[in-house]
Amino acid sequence: MATTENQPVDHEEEKLSDECKQLLLSLPKERGWRTLHQYRFQGFWCQSAEIQSIIAFQNHFQAIDSDIVLATIPKSGTTWLKALAFAVVNRHRFAIKSHPLLTSKPHDLVPFLEYNLYANNQRPDLSNLHEPRLFGTHIPFPSLGTVKQSNCKIVYICRNPFDTFVSTWHFIIKGKPQSLASVSLDEAFDMYCKGIIGFGPFWEHMLGYEDLKEDSAFHLKRLAEFLEHPFTLEEERNGVIEDIEKLCSFETMKELEVNKSGKFVKNFENKSLFRKAEVGDWVNYLTPMMVERLSKVIEERLGGSGLRFNVFPSRTLSSSLESH
Repeated sequence: MATTENQPVDHEEEKLSDECKQLLLSLPKERGWRTLHQYRFQGFWCQSAEIQSIIAFQNHFQAIDSDIVLATIPKSGTTWLKALAFAVVNRHRFAIKSHPLLTSKPHDLVPFLEYNLYANNQRPDLSNLHEPRLFGTHIPFPSLGTVKQSNCKIVYICRNPFDTFVSTWHFIIKGKPQSLASVSLDEAFDMYCKGIIGFGPFWEHMLGYEDLKEDSAFHLKRLAEFLEHPFTLEEERNGVIEDIEKLCSFETMKELEVNKSGKFVKNFENKSLFRKAEVGDWVNYLTPMMVERLSKVIEERLGGSGLRFNVFPSRTLSSSLESH
């Protein structure tokens, strides 16, 4: 890797606009998980390219009242939520047997605001998108710009912090450039507990949104009602809810060829989005001392919020998909 005075160069930052480079000089920074540094921007930790994308999004995106924004903290069910929402609102357009989800990635059907549409300072033309327009994002609620000022719908899903941490660490290890030293499990855990993680602190991200809890069939119906695409009694009798659950399940999506090959974004393979999908996998990685520390962080930061998490193995809503 190229160096300046024996210091690694972050090639992601070299591609930024001069305006963004100047902004970074004024921001607090820490060691990054995947990039050399991450920066405290608008109250949250972000990579440099994400900051440029967020600024472009805030400056140019105009929300409309029919928009649907699917918001998550990384590795907490994004792929699954995108698949479910797309299938629900478009169920009258596509038959299950020839559904776009069988041949296209959920991230292509529901693009990220910051990683797709406004990445690299782009200004996309969204005027021809089919309504309701579906977007995905990891951007925290305080930074959502015109989305907050509109009547569009925001769906938020979060996952227990134990499994979110382990899943994030595995995901980053797989996609980290070889030219950068890997963050050890212990180092990553320390940073996580301090809130230094992409779009973290995780507790601030969670507290900015509402949560989607357990019982997948019940909440799929609830999701459809919230999106103003409720299931009819006839659809329920004909098994439409079960068909959508199966179509969007971890087992189905993991075996689709479109999700087995190719890359999701630079350095990250599509198959890395589908690892184990198990609640409680954290017990294989965290020591009792780590569990005690993170438990205290959760109680201090989220106690009294009403959020409750499944942290031990079971087949529930929160175990359906691990996602970016």
